[in-house]
Amino acid sequence: MTVTLEILPQFDRQCHGSLFDRGGADSWYSRERDPHWYPEGTGFGGRISELSDEEIAEYNAGYDYNEEFGGKKDYD
Repeated sequence: MTVTLEILPQFDRQCHGSLFDRGGADSWYSRERDPHWYPEGTGFGGRISELSDEEIAEYNAGYDYNEEFGGKKDYD
């Protein structure tokens, strides 16, 4: 028997607009933490900001990951 697990879109780290993606982007652009995600990709499908504790933790994971391993946008 094969079991297939479906990842909810907000938790799919490969999905543009996911919680992890948005956290990383906010860090990259030196923005304050503001947990949110876009169900149809960044800027599409409405901005979702009413989140569960688990969703906020996923956003923070993306933010923290970029803070530790990513870079910052150079505005010069």
